[in-house]
Amino acid sequence: MDKILEQLRNPKIAAAVGLVVGLIIGLFVLGWGLWPVEWTDAAPSHLRDDAKVDYLCMAIQSFGKDQRADLALQRWQELGPKAADVLIEVNSVNCPASQAELMAFQTVVKSPVTAQPTSAAGLPVTTPGAAEPVTPDKEEGKGPSPVLLIVATLAVLGIGAALAYNLVFKNKRQPAGGTPVSRAQEMNRAAERTDFQSEGQDQPVAQFMTTYMAGDDLYDDSFSIDSPSGEFLGECGVGISETIGVGDPKKVTAFEVWLFDKNDIQTITKVLMSTHAFNDPAINQRLASKGEPVLVEPGTKVLLETATLTLEARAVDLGYGSGALPPESNFDRLTLELAVWPRAKA
Repeated sequence: MDKILEQLRNPKIAAAVGLVVGLIIGLFVLGWGLWPVEWTDAAPSHLRDDAKVDYLCMAIQSFGKDQRADLALQRWQELGPKAADVLIEVNSVNCPASQAELMAFQTVVKSPVTAQPTSAAGLPVTTPGAAEPVTPDKEEGKGPSPVLLIVATLAVLGIGAALAYNLVFKNKRQPAGGTPVSRAQEMNRAAERTDFQSEGQDQPVAQFMTTYMAGDDLYDDSFSIDSPSGEFLGECGVGISETIGVGDPKKVTAFEVWLFDKNDIQTITKVLMSTHAFNDPAINQRLASKGEPVLVEPGTKVLLETATLTLEARAVDLGYGSGALPPESNFDRLTLELAVWPRAKA
């Protein structure tokens, strides 16, 4: 999960993910799920060509029986601008309508009756069974409200904009003094490395400096251990083991320092704990399953040994954060020096 979040810090990757998520929400969730396209009461003009021919044949037969010129004209007009082409097709196929019905229908549609009969009082006369004209009011309630669709679209755009801001632009805003990672790198460069030869020890085959700064929620430093001739011997590193409290950034209360030996079957791990975590029986017992608990203080030395390697981790500098959490419970910073030697043969 941490690696995925780290990748999302890349603006290009975040933009690509946002595009894919937007397409999924728009196409599948909104387009197919919440508001799918529904076709209802389609006009005859939307029929297939062969279905249009069948429709016009039935309209001609109906006119031959009821002699409703207004209804015949309405059915003709509903075929749209290609009605004349459909009529030609009707003449060329085996339409059940008689030739007399066909000629009468053609006369009506070529000389449409535009006037509506009225009564002596001047009121329109409604023929029983006549089709009522379709008005906009008749179409209400047959689909999602346009206003609702607009609101939903704006909501999706707003969510997308917020995600883009959080993933792309917000990550570019660096606090004063740089990001936690850049400040940690500066501390690594400024930290003085131990001169082991002056202490009467052999010079280590590998010596590293690593720093955690509060706010680096993805802190996980690892190093390759190589012999002077370039042979790979193993790896070592430090990462977050346990946090305390809630909210961002993470409040780290314990770290894991580990050593991997290519000639050993297991990785050795020890847990460097804050004062609060070390003295809390519940936390101490829970972290003991990850490795030997060690109270880390300035100058603390931790020794890890595998089949052919020995690692010494020294706490060069540390500081605790302040706030509502218990005193000395979460680290504000921690700098460790890792030195590795070949293990002396017994």
